[in-house]
Amino acid sequence: MTIQTPAQPPHRLVIVGGGFGGLETVNNLRHTDISITLIDQRNHHLFQPLLYQVATSTLATSEIAWPIRHLLRKYKNVETLLGTVEGVDTAARTVLTADGEAIAYDTLVLATGARHAYFGHDDWEPYAPGLKTLEDATTIRRRILTAFEKAEREPDPARRAEYLTFVIIGGGPTGVEIAGTIADLARDTLKGDFRVIDPATARVVLIEGGPRVLSAFKEDMSAYAKQALEKLGVTVHLGNPVTECHADGVEFGGKSLRAKTIIWAAGVQASPAAKWLNAPADRAGRVIVNADLTAPDHPEIFVIGDTATVADAGRGMVPGIAPAAKQQGVHVAKTIKARLAGDLAIRPFTYQHAGDLATIGKRAAVTDFGWIKLKGYIAWWLWGLAHIYFLIGLRNRLAVALSWLWISITGARSARLITQKDAAEEVGS
Repeated sequence: MTIQTPAQPPHRLVIVGGGFGGLETVNNLRHTDISITLIDQRNHHLFQPLLYQVATSTLATSEIAWPIRHLLRKYKNVETLLGTVEGVDTAARTVLTADGEAIAYDTLVLATGARHAYFGHDDWEPYAPGLKTLEDATTIRRRILTAFEKAEREPDPARRAEYLTFVIIGGGPTGVEIAGTIADLARDTLKGDFRVIDPATARVVLIEGGPRVLSAFKEDMSAYAKQALEKLGVTVHLGNPVTECHADGVEFGGKSLRAKTIIWAAGVQASPAAKWLNAPADRAGRVIVNADLTAPDHPEIFVIGDTATVADAGRGMVPGIAPAAKQQGVHVAKTIKARLAGDLAIRPFTYQHAGDLATIGKRAAVTDFGWIKLKGYIAWWLWGLAHIYFLIGLRNRLAVALSWLWISITGARSARLITQKDAAEEVGS
């Protein structure tokens, strides 16, 4: 008589967050016997590097976001859950959701991303929305387009000027890209669309508290970006952070600037993952992880992407960008595979920086790959090719490429839609 021993249950991996890091972890474990549960509070994966193009009417939401369940439909060992995580019970090894469910794990990956931060001034958010989600993008798009509509109906020149003034706070890649695109929108795309106003008279103002825009780039690239913005008609203010933000505009450097549309691109705040784990965190709330991306005192928990702060010998800290999150996802997957094979050696994460890219309007960009630096139109094409390459699906790559080509030739943007239901009321106010 043969006695059969019960089969060992599969290793339970729970991943919180369907961004670049979370999906890359799944992709590298899809052909294993691991039981994977991916939880996200939204049903879609978002290509955040192009989110500003939705906010400025260049692309449609469907061109930069894809349903997570559809992306993972062929992975038989993956379960996808739509839900909000509110905590982690590290003793019981369970993830706690908003609806009261406790999901057990053997290994946990927290890739919960970040939101915009207002440096202690959260009361500014209603007046200056940030840009991290599709909802943020459509809100900003509505405010930009509605401002032109209100200006068209405003008889008072002073108030009309307020509607035609757009302030972007923060001179990093997002702020620079938004400022340049709004300038293009006003001067090219909307040309001839209005009867009372001339959209080209719109004032686009970029305010950066530091000494230069694109501070992560070399000084010559930063200087070029500033000159390119000014060539587009953007006014750049450096060295004076915003001290007040309200319904009528902003204050900085002892001056007031009246504006009805303000966009925040100045800082980020990590998810509450550090509080869930009772782990040390930096000023932005990111978990200070070990060299192998595990949480302190919890080798079974990995923290990656914008949720973690990771030391990098070459650059100080690993930047919070998509390629870094993807590399971390690959590293975590390799470590999990090695552990399950009996190899418990600690493997420090090594970041390979591919380069820095930022676009300025529809015909200029800066790219710095270390061994080569490019500016202008060639850099813009390279920036575009790099982003198209990382998009998911042939249809989206073709759609985005055609949209950019059409905009480059004609200046027309097809996504100029005020879609939220309160838009008509705001125009009439």
